Amino acid sequence: MPLDRARIRAAFTRAAVDYERSAVLQGQVGDLLLERLDRVREPPARVLDAGAGSGRLARLLKRRWPQAEVVALDLALGMLQQARRKGSWWRPLRCISGDAQALPFADASFDLLVSNLCLQWCDPHAVFREFRRVLRPSGWLLATSFGPDTLRELRAAWRAADAGAHVHVFLDLHDLGDAALAQGFVDPVLDVERFRLHYPDARTLMRELKGIGAGNALGERARGLTGRAAFARMLAAYECERVAQGLPASYEVIFVQAQAPQAGAPLRGPRGDLASFSLESMRRQLRREPR
Repeated sequence: MPLDRARIRAAFTRAAVDYERSAVLQGQVGDLLLERLDRVREPPARVLDAGAGSGRLARLLKRRWPQAEVVALDLALGMLQQARRKGSWWRPLRCISGDAQALPFADASFDLLVSNLCLQWCDPHAVFREFRRVLRPSGWLLATSFGPDTLRELRAAWRAADAGAHVHVFLDLHDLGDAALAQGFVDPVLDVERFRLHYPDARTLMRELKGIGAGNALGERARGLTGRAAFARMLAAYECERVAQGLPASYEVIFVQAQAPQAGAPLRGPRGDLASFSLESMRRQLRREPR
């Protein structure tokens, strides 16, 4: 699934100034991610927020562990400029522009790595390889990604309009689990939370997606302007989904928790054994679908 990295960088740079005001769901998912940090017993000395955006989650991590060095990394320089502006002198963040698929850090240099809704913009094997490389042995990884049911109503409406790829394709739980296991992460636990938001019309949803930089980054996406007739067919198809609250937009969020292996632990090849998932731990995870 080739991704247009330049498009991703440009889209999030354009969205940086108003990102936190518009990215309400992203903030809510970040809060749920923070709840899972209770598994991290020892205060980390160095924390990496990969795909930090405008730094909201990194600021909360610094508040939780004020003595830790918290590094905010993002592909989009505009996002990091906002993160620096929103930070405080008494809880400073170290902001670094870089790619999560090629982290500019030494091996085994972080105790904790968090990544909120960045994985869907990456090659899973490349990014998990880098996550393992920079984590110290037994260091914790906590990450989230949008799953394949995300924006399924919008995707179905576009399919009714034409054959182009208009909506980003998201990785599923098995893709992420395979990638984590292939890089030797220990006992990864993955679970899913589902959300449903409602909008007055499809145009409002699409404006919001554009406003937070969440466009279609597939290399094979449709190019150029969409014709009026196709756009009208999409709008009509989406209207068939209307409920009392408005037009629904579904979001599937996958949570990943794992520990880095001990030094010298072997890789497991391109695919892992999904039987190693802790099903009991997955059942214990809270599942919610806000109205």
